[in-house]
Amino acid sequence: MDYKDFFAKLWTDYVQITPSAEKIHELLLKEEKQIINDHIALRTFNTPELNLEKLAEHFKKLGYKEAGQYEFVEKKLEAKHFQHPDPEAPKVFISHLLLEKCSDSLNKIISNLLTDVDKDIASRDDFIYMGSPWQVSYSDYQQLLDESEYAAWMAAWGYHPNHFTVSVNHLENSHSLQELNQKLKDAGYKLNQSGGEIKGSKEVLLEQSSTMADKVELNFTDKTELIPSCFYEFALRHPMQDGNLYQGFVAANADKIFESTNVKS
Repeated sequence: MDYKDFFAKLWTDYVQITPSAEKIHELLLKEEKQIINDHIALRTFNTPELNLEKLAEHFKKLGYKEAGQYEFVEKKLEAKHFQHPDPEAPKVFISHLLLEKCSDSLNKIISNLLTDVDKDIASRDDFIYMGSPWQVSYSDYQQLLDESEYAAWMAAWGYHPNHFTVSVNHLENSHSLQELNQKLKDAGYKLNQSGGEIKGSKEVLLEQSSTMADKVELNFTDKTELIPSCFYEFALRHPMQDGNLYQGFVAANADKIFESTNVKS
């Protein structure tokens, strides 16, 4: 399988729990010839069986190489991004929660979730988009929310692309992120305002914005509730001194983008 086929599977999975992304995609295609995906993001826990390196293996098999490391102290996360030799291939941003920095109560919930999970599950071909390999109660979900929105999201959803990203650089009829954001707001979409509607600047070589995650019904073990699923991001990259577009990520931007899935927004 080449990366294009793999990302097609990821997109199919993603839009099933992020219906707004498909609608936005269709909205933009009314004016654009094509929509290029800048990157996707994935989340996980830093257990030996499930850490970000386990997820990265699926992309390394497709030719991806590690290209950057990031740390989010307050959110207790580490992340890396990966790039493919083909410049048209989407970048991949993978983060994991540092469980050793979390409370005993959070670790107990996560440990219980993982008890019956196959230790080799990360080697499954469909692991990246298999959804949740465990079941969680809504009461545990709420307890996790009190400490970590990230942990709660992972417990609820498991393995899906957390977001896809429109490359604004490849759009012909939206020449700035401000212009694109206005189109989205005019169409009724709510944008992430944490840290400002646009995160980053020309000075840091990357500007990003995102919708707030869709609210989707999820069957917990004790009840069914409407909770945030995934979101759609928009990225504008600026040229470096050598004239090439910056290809990395900016931790300060990403820190606020994570909040697109926050319950309280």
